[in-house]
Amino acid sequence: MEVRSHLKWHPKLSDPTGQRSAKPRTVGQTMVIDKGLGMNALEDLMQTAGDHIDMLKIGFGTSPLYSPELLKRKINLAKSHQMTVYPGGTFLEVAVQQDKLDAFFDMVSYLGFNGLEISDGTIHMPRSQRSELIRRAVNDGFTVITEYGKKCWGSSIEIEELIETVLIDSELGASLVTIEGRESGKGVGIFDEQGGCKDKEIEMVLTRVPSKSLLLWEAPHKEQQVHLLNMLGPDIHLGNIAPADIISLEALRRGLRSDTLHLGQEIEWNDWEI
Repeated sequence: MEVRSHLKWHPKLSDPTGQRSAKPRTVGQTMVIDKGLGMNALEDLMQTAGDHIDMLKIGFGTSPLYSPELLKRKINLAKSHQMTVYPGGTFLEVAVQQDKLDAFFDMVSYLGFNGLEISDGTIHMPRSQRSELIRRAVNDGFTVITEYGKKCWGSSIEIEELIETVLIDSELGASLVTIEGRESGKGVGIFDEQGGCKDKEIEMVLTRVPSKSLLLWEAPHKEQQVHLLNMLGPDIHLGNIAPADIISLEALRRGLRSDTLHLGQEIEWNDWEI
């Protein structure tokens, strides 16, 4: 029997939408939140799903809970797979609160992070300080992801404030502005108390921002991902995705699950030449 080792999936089978691009991507980026993966787990994740992850966030303020040597290994592994890897914005808020920004910047540079998240989800931060932190991070060579929204239960989007934040942050050099959704995905930002999407607010945001490619939507749950992909298209940026959900999310993006099958183009079987 002839062994056809050269065979690959037809493009209309591997990506029925015909819209997915290889890394480095400028649209349709996926951010995974790492809440404590060990090296073996991270290596397994890179092997199985590395091509589908664009950003790795070392969640919350967990960075100092690893030994520096282990954290360096994790960061270097992520960067070897063309990822932006950064500590959670909460950790920078701790540095602001503790008046240890110089120590924070020294350490994130030493460890090899290539991205920084700048947020004020828990603390109050004057606009002037937020702007200065963005400038500092950009000048130090980091890819900057900022975040809009408070983490407290019941917090909502203030449209005018969000638009102003997106405009100023992007002008200062931020690559993306994250719309807060937390790990829970309930009762915060664009999500109601049951985790449903607030479509009216989402539509209002999109009519006012320069480009939807500036926004990273935190959507930890499958039903939220499905809703946003169907509403906004497969090329939106999605974040706070659990490591175990990366492959299933990529299938959603490509129209390889029943929830988004309509996103794919009709396959013409007779044009698959072997």
